[in-house]
Amino acid sequence: MKFSLLVAIVSEELEEKAIEVARNSGAGGVTILHGTGIGLKEKKTFFGLTYEGRETVLIFALEKKLALKVLKALNNELQLEKEDRGIAFTIPIEHLSGINREEYMKFQHQIEEEI
Repeated sequence: MKFSLLVAIVSEELEEKAIEVARNSGAGGVTILHGTGIGLKEKKTFFGLTYEGRETVLIFALEKKLALKVLKALNNELQLEKEDRGIAFTIPIEHLSGINREEYMKFQHQIEEEI
């Protein structure tokens, strides 16, 4: 079974919706990181200060096909192609340790259903 790391970086306002979309698409656990980001264009407040938007980084370790399914759902539901909505991408995982047996069996069951 092949795995991918799905990373979704979304604006803080979209955090809850992104998690809901991912779960509804079959994702289980998620690691959530918070930070700030600066886009290509600087944003200014009425005081002339530069605004750095709050970002949420969601990290999922998923079976490869499931990762693609979740990625597509995030893109469609959150409209990531629009400015300041976020970005999502996958990275192949060579080796994986520590995945919950129940989660592993869920992935295996999903693959068997597709076959």
